[in-house]
This record gives sequence, structure tokens and C-alpha cells, in this order.
Amino acid sequence: MTIITRFAPSPTGYIHIGNARPALANWLYAKKHNGKFIFRLDDTDVERSKQIYTDAIHRDLAWFGIKPDVYFKQSDRLAFYEAAAEKLKQSGVLYPCFESAEELEKRRGLRIARKQLRAYGREALKLTKDEIADLMAKGNKPHWRFLLPNFKSDPFKPERTEIQWDDLVRGRETVDLCSLSDPVVLREDGTWLYNITSVIDDIDSGVTHVIRGEDHVTNTGAQIAMFMALGAKVPVFAHMNLLTTLTGEGLSKRTGALSIGSLADDGYEAAAVASLAILTGTSDAVEAQLDLESLGKIFDLSHVSKSAAKFDPAEVLILNKQLVHKMDYAYVKPRLDAMGIVGDKAEAFWMAVRGNIEKVKEATDWWQIVTVAKADDETLSDEDTHFVRAAFEQLPVDFHDIPVWKVWTDAVKKATGRTGRNLFMPLRIALTGRSHGPELANLLPLIGREETLARRP
Repeated sequence: MTIITRFAPSPTGYIHIGNARPALANWLYAKKHNGKFIFRLDDTDVERSKQIYTDAIHRDLAWFGIKPDVYFKQSDRLAFYEAAAEKLKQSGVLYPCFESAEELEKRRGLRIARKQLRAYGREALKLTKDEIADLMAKGNKPHWRFLLPNFKSDPFKPERTEIQWDDLVRGRETVDLCSLSDPVVLREDGTWLYNITSVIDDIDSGVTHVIRGEDHVTNTGAQIAMFMALGAKVPVFAHMNLLTTLTGEGLSKRTGALSIGSLADDGYEAAAVASLAILTGTSDAVEAQLDLESLGKIFDLSHVSKSAAKFDPAEVLILNKQLVHKMDYAYVKPRLDAMGIVGDKAEAFWMAVRGNIEKVKEATDWWQIVTVAKADDETLSDEDTHFVRAAFEQLPVDFHDIPVWKVWTDAVKKATGRTGRNLFMPLRIALTGRSHGPELANLLPLIGREETLARRP
């Protein structure tokens, strides 16, 4: 059997790190098992779906390195849903309802007051064909519900009906269909809802494994009933814990929380974001992996915790630094080239500065300092200016065949009597304009003797 997974976002906002979790999980699981990954756009919500969000989701997946084997949009498949729905209507599993939202809420309030089941009472099932025809003739448009199989013979006498499955994350799961209302699958305006179109597409696409958030557990019970009503094989389910903030708040596309686009624009590494999204809430150490291939070797659904996955957004930067600090020159060279960091000094420069930057783009500042001019972040006191001028008198002539920084500072120490921070800090500020940064032993040869002398105060 070829394993087929899918990622099915709605283009109603920019996806964030919490949305990236199932996208990456489905991609990694498919590739780990030599399977296929489907990118499906659930865009049946015409009013909220926007092209700008569609474009952004494509861009975000590409940024991670996710390349779908198949891509399609639900808006292109309306005929398939109509055909499947007609089959369900003929079998009596879909039925029309004409209640308004106000009527439904009033009935629900009465059931609660009477301590009855809160689920929809199936009043619409009592309508005769003539009554339905009369309502429609008067311009009333129905919404359609899926009749859950939670009764023996009388739909008005629902009883406990368990739907069970072996979840790859949560183990044996049970949903009682008697606790649920018959789900609405088609609105009055003719637009489809996620629950039924998702099932139809999963069947048609041959999806074997559905990996998604734990917020879909209850929904899965109803969807399994739909798979069965359509005579299809039920896929394997895996419900991963959701990422939340440290205070337990859920992430939302509408608030732009840690949106993937913003992280990319801010210069974060895709691999760092992917590592955080996948490894948080698992038994594995949250450590930055260099690429998806490395992350795939670690990823295992059985390692995902059943409890909430709280994470600190600051960890994105921590993982990013881990990655940058161990990137070799060959890996990062194309990006450095694009930034104008080229030439004979480029490799030595990268090896000198990588341990002191958090994002690759920060290398540009240090390249400017090394090759053009020092920064103006810090200035010297009068006393330190006098010291530095004297120190420059000890600058070695040879910058190539000796450890020039050590030779120079040893000579300055002997000539001035200064040691430690009082010696090194003024020289650092004089050379770079900053009080912190890469080892000057590595930077000084790159700056060169002529440019070093030009920086004498």
C-alpha cells in the first residue's frame, strides 16, 4: 500500500507555526514511508477565502521545502460533491432542514432547560414530501444535514453509538455519536462545509492517513460515519497535540500569530521554524535540524505527547542561532553571494562571524565593518583614545605569516602596561566600532594592515 497524506488549509488567513505543524507532519510522514503528499486547498468558504492567502500558503510551503506530489482546490470539484451528495440523499442519509439560526438556538435552550440532549432534535425529519415542496415553492432554501447512524430503527430515539479507531498518537479513541448533532454539510446558499467535502476528497484522492490537530477528534467520529455511508475505507487517523502559547492560549490565523511569512521576512531559517513546529510537544529534544531530511529521521508520531504542547516563541531565535552557528561555508555560500559577500575573504569571513550572529542576514553588517568602515555604535573616551593611538605604534608590519592579533596585543601590553578588558575593549571599539563581536584574532587579518591603520583615532 502506498501511503498518501494531505495538508488541507483554508485560504482565510496567513498560516502560522501551529498550522505548519500538520503540514510538516504530513509531508515528513509521507516521505519517510516513500508515499505521496497532497496539498489540497479547502476553499469552499467563498466569502472568506482570498487569493492573497492562497498565494501566501504556496509561498510558505515552498519556503519550508515542501513540494506537493498533487495539488488541487475544492472550488474546482463542486460537481464531485454534488454527485456524492445526491447518492446520500437517495439513501436518505442527507435531509433538508428549514429552521433559522434563531429557531435552532431557541430549541436548544428548551432542551437544556428540560435537561435533554443538547443535540439537534431532528425536527426536520418529520416534514413530509409535500411540506418540503411547499416550503421550497415559497422560496425557502434548505440547509442539509447528515443523518448520524446513532439509532436502531427510529431516528427520534437516538442511543449510545460508539465510533472507535486506533489513533497513531492518542491510542484507542471513542466518540459517542449520540452526543452529537447531525452535522450540517450544505448551507442554504449552496456552499459546502468542510466535514463532508473533506471526506469526499479523501476518498477520491486515496488518502490513507489523516494527520491533523487534536481539535478534530470529535469531528472524526462523524466523518468516519460519512466514510462508511459512502462505502469507502476509513483512513488511519493521527491527532497531534496543538501548539499553544506559554499561557495556554491557542494560535489564530486571524491574529497573525507567528505567521510563517513574517518569520521568513524576519530572516529566520525555515529549518529552525520546522524543528520547533515538529519537535515541540514530543519526547524528542527540541534541537535545530539543518533540513527536512534530518528532521524526518527524528520525527515519529509515537513520540508525540497527548498533553498540550506549550512553547515559547523565543525558542525560534534560539534554534535559529543553533543552526547559523554550525552552518558551513558551502551550505550558506549562495546566500552570501546574493548579499555581496564574495571574494577571497568570504569563506574566512563567514567562519569568523557565524558564531556571533543570530540570523544569516546579519553577516552583511559585519562584512561592511570588515571591508568598508567600522560601525559608529561606540566611541572612545579621551583616555582610551590616547591609549589606542599609542597601541597603533606597536602594530606589526606582517599580517600574513604570524598570529597578528596576539603579536600585536603582547607588544601593546609590554609597552603600555594595560591588560585584560582595559587593553582589548578600546582596541575592539577602535577597529569595529562595537564593544562586542567576533574574535579579533580572526577579524584583524581580514581587515588588513592598511585599513587597520586607517582606523587609528
